[in-house]
Amino acid sequence: MFDGVTDRPVSGDLLAAVALKQADGGVSAMPQEDRAGRGAGLDSPGLLAARGLFTPPSALVPEQLYAEVGPGSAARAREHVVLAPDTVLTTNTYFGRFPTSYWQRWTVATEVELVVLASGGGRIALHASDSGGEPRIVDSHEVHDAHHAEVRLTGRFDKFVDGGAHWLEATTTSAPLTLHEVRWQVVAPETERLTTLVICTHNRVPDCLDTLAALAGDPAALARLETVYVADQGSDPVAEHPRFAEVSAALGSKLTYLRQANLGGAGGFTRGLYETLGRLGEHANVLFMDDDVLCEPEIVVRLTAFANRTTAPTIVGGQMLNLLHPNTIHVSAESANLEGLAAGEPVAGALANADLTGVDEHGRRNLQERRVDTAYNGWWSCLIPAEIVAEIGYPLPLFFQWDDVEYAYRAHGHGFTSVSLPGAGVWHADFDWKDWDEWHRYFNLRNALITAALHSRFDGKHVAKSLVSHLTRYLLSMQYGLAATLLKALDDFMLGPSILADGGVAAVGEVRALRARYPETVLHDTAEVPEVRPGDLPLIAAGPTPGNKPAVLLKRLAYQLMDKKVHSVGTVPAEDAYWWHVSLFDTAVVTDASQSGVRIRRRDRDLAIRLSRHAARSLRQFVRTAPELQRRYQAELPRLASRENWTELYRQG
Repeated sequence: MFDGVTDRPVSGDLLAAVALKQADGGVSAMPQEDRAGRGAGLDSPGLLAARGLFTPPSALVPEQLYAEVGPGSAARAREHVVLAPDTVLTTNTYFGRFPTSYWQRWTVATEVELVVLASGGGRIALHASDSGGEPRIVDSHEVHDAHHAEVRLTGRFDKFVDGGAHWLEATTTSAPLTLHEVRWQVVAPETERLTTLVICTHNRVPDCLDTLAALAGDPAALARLETVYVADQGSDPVAEHPRFAEVSAALGSKLTYLRQANLGGAGGFTRGLYETLGRLGEHANVLFMDDDVLCEPEIVVRLTAFANRTTAPTIVGGQMLNLLHPNTIHVSAESANLEGLAAGEPVAGALANADLTGVDEHGRRNLQERRVDTAYNGWWSCLIPAEIVAEIGYPLPLFFQWDDVEYAYRAHGHGFTSVSLPGAGVWHADFDWKDWDEWHRYFNLRNALITAALHSRFDGKHVAKSLVSHLTRYLLSMQYGLAATLLKALDDFMLGPSILADGGVAAVGEVRALRARYPETVLHDTAEVPEVRPGDLPLIAAGPTPGNKPAVLLKRLAYQLMDKKVHSVGTVPAEDAYWWHVSLFDTAVVTDASQSGVRIRRRDRDLAIRLSRHAARSLRQFVRTAPELQRRYQAELPRLASRENWTELYRQG
């Protein structure tokens, strides 16, 4: 146990207070089965919407994401906290807040009740904010010499359309105060729908088992899961590892393990939808979850409750926090520029790469005060009601990437909303630490084209400009394999919907074989850089971003055509690997974004010209045929997204 401010061990007096509570039948005396069984808000019939948690599921995560202490000190556990005298605790944090604005806008609930078991003495208050972050006290209660006193505070959903949240604050003076079983609850529906969880995994056995174990070890989360599907598409089966028996026993009859051919994330996640709807019909919620997340089991509680109370069937997404930097949120709401072939663009007002334990320019905590509506939510954790599937069909067999974007935009076209719910998050590998020059870039580009054809005006000339922009940067940066990957994606897209007949299986092998012909796609250990002695290479950093990029681009193109260079050879850090800098080299040893090695890029004028000619032919064809291609993809959408098509794909595997 550590001091909430300085991480020093808490005082002996506070430790004694904890021991006293345990000895006299205090917070830790309640049997585990009783605590889990009372999850919907102690003895009341309310629906558990969120728990008040005080420590994270991993020591790698800062406690400040859950509650902040100061002045004073506190001893924390997962579901209870003991405040020393003269201490202030607030849950005005990412996981500690109740996202009231989202509940007011998207659900039938009209108020939230904060229920707390309190022992000792102190003041417990319910606070709220508005869209600008200004705080106010909504309700409060003082306890004196309490022993498991039940405190109930109520906040109405009446002033939160544009933003704002609720949170708990507790203060002590001369006595310690224990808070236990903190629950946020709303009026329950007539029937509470449980959630089916689907984990798609491919050769990430330890990660998958960690996620399953985290869920199995949380009774409140597990109680809200009807079934847990593991769709295993890897060559290293999860079920063959010794630890699987232990995890399987903990999950019991709730676990269903499936083996199938590798159909990518789309095929793995859709298998869970396929199986669930086959059993339960239209009365199910299905939660997708990546296998490689650090799982906060509370996400099951919060997404399930929200989905049970929405005014209409709604895609409810969990947010992504960065695994390597667990205090940082990836983005709280995002959209896609369909004709620009770009996903992951932050919605105006959303938090993006923000330190959730830091403050903004006004000195306020980086929290999502303003309600920001998302266009889609990534499938690292995302709940889809069966009613939506029944109306718009299943995901497309896109294999990998843009499947989540396409499905959300399709749902929106049918009148269904997506919500990225603040405070419902998991930790996922940082995108900034994944290099763009990989085989999956093929699927990113091809599937972006398919999504644009289905859900945008799909102006061929406009889309072609985006492709030319990508291609030019790749060629200037000596990423010839990446340019070839783009061209294959474009050429395959122009073959029409038939490219999705096998769910993308053949394309994986073809793209890998194509890229193997380009040496700069190979990742080298820094100690084994071929033909170059690392000690002889100067580190050449990039200059400032050009003020007139179009003029610089023309200048760099002229350099390439004339085979003119500024630097013969040098190393370039990943953060400086811009096209305007790398294009000045004859040979550049560029650090991979993963920081696990380097790529060696060598200028090849003749290859660049050949790829440019290929691009010119393909782009002319694309502009000419774009309207017809759009008609073909739109006509085939119902069949490709049908249960019958997925039945055939699973049968083939």
